[in-house]
Amino acid sequence: MGKIFRDVLSGALQDTAPAPATAPAQDQAAAPQREVPSSRAGMMQSFSPLVKATAPAVVNVYADRLVQRSASPFAGDPFFERFFGQRMPNRTEKQSSLGSGVIVQANGIIVTNNHVIEGADDIRVALADGREFQSRVLLKDERFDLAVLKIEGDATFPVIEFGDTDSIEVGDLALAIGNPFGVGQTVTSGIVSAIARNGVGVSDFGFFIQTDAAINPGNSGGALIDMNGRLMGINTAIFSRSGGSNGIGFAIPASLVRAVVETAESGGEVFERPYVGATFESVTSDIAEALGLGRAAGALVSGVVDSGPADSAGLRAGDIVVGFNGHPIEHPDALGYRLATTDANTSVELDVLTRKGRKTVSVTLQAPPSDDPRDRRTLAGENPFGGALVSNITPRLAEKLRLPPSLRGVIVTEVPRQSLAGRYGVLPGDLIAEINGVEIANVDILEQVLAEGASFWRFEIVRGGRRIRQIIR
Repeated sequence: MGKIFRDVLSGALQDTAPAPATAPAQDQAAAPQREVPSSRAGMMQSFSPLVKATAPAVVNVYADRLVQRSASPFAGDPFFERFFGQRMPNRTEKQSSLGSGVIVQANGIIVTNNHVIEGADDIRVALADGREFQSRVLLKDERFDLAVLKIEGDATFPVIEFGDTDSIEVGDLALAIGNPFGVGQTVTSGIVSAIARNGVGVSDFGFFIQTDAAINPGNSGGALIDMNGRLMGINTAIFSRSGGSNGIGFAIPASLVRAVVETAESGGEVFERPYVGATFESVTSDIAEALGLGRAAGALVSGVVDSGPADSAGLRAGDIVVGFNGHPIEHPDALGYRLATTDANTSVELDVLTRKGRKTVSVTLQAPPSDDPRDRRTLAGENPFGGALVSNITPRLAEKLRLPPSLRGVIVTEVPRQSLAGRYGVLPGDLIAEINGVEIANVDILEQVLAEGASFWRFEIVRGGRRIRQIIR
């Protein structure tokens, strides 16, 4: 059985969760009272009723994929094929992986991790009562490592309701439910060890709930629940050098999971954050010292798109966002999480530090601008980019490819293997910067330069932040 649980193998993690502010007296009175057991009877209390109410909604997810295996170690080698005959046909093998999932809607909507079902040709789910169903993918998002499935069937299923992520505090009790190592449904207990944890390195997402409830391979996609039986988050990763639980597990907060599910239920195939029209970076200690800050915290505005929501609200490069609708912003990932869990066409209040002092900025978020089909072209002709699918960089494409929204130019989105572009080593994600001395600002200029032809091609592409120059004669 392949290992499907993502481990963080090295690196020290730092607690980026802000210290909880002192709540007003009326808020403290309304908040649920947390008490330490003060008697033997209190210590004898059990989680059993909570498990009975929630465990039926946690399922096993079986993902099968077909892979081609070469029947001969020399297959594809021209020398051996010439002297020993034609290559032997490849054989097809079925690979299976196992994870967990959580039913969040009675009609059979399930949330799991994207890495559990990635590349799967067939996905089955098994309930705790032994029933098994086929399922289909409604939405999957590699950036947040989330996938939404739908059970094929008209039955009514048990569910776990979404909890309120903002009400979670460090030290709260938590239960993790899943299928570790394929041994069967298992429940482990612990506490919330940290919130707003970033820098974990398992996905682009950086606002995890950390728990010491034992989480192991196979728990991916399982539930982390609170003492009210509500979903805190979806278990997704562990910090481990051995592959087993070391008491440091991470879950994607329920608020983000809910937003992804709502997108899937509305028919969306891709989860998109609202468009703010700005890029953000971490505040370094040097920047904090230069600005006279007591510590390095917040999200530094590194770029603003002209006429975008941030620009219209007066946000400028060099400003530091330290609050979002009253929630502290400790790092850019925290701001990204708040944006991802806020609806488009919503006005939000940002607390901002500027060179002139502190101010509050009201920003009206927008849906990412729609892409124009005319921005996408399949390039033709005898040139190094022949056969490649390219596109102008749009805000929607920048979000999908994790590019700065202020970036402009032409980017390669697909490269067929047998195309000229593929043979010349062009890769999806390459930014075409210049060809034969001409700066490539859009697809119209690119097609014009390629149509003119040349006895040789001298071009520059940007790949992974590096500028690569190449000459082809």
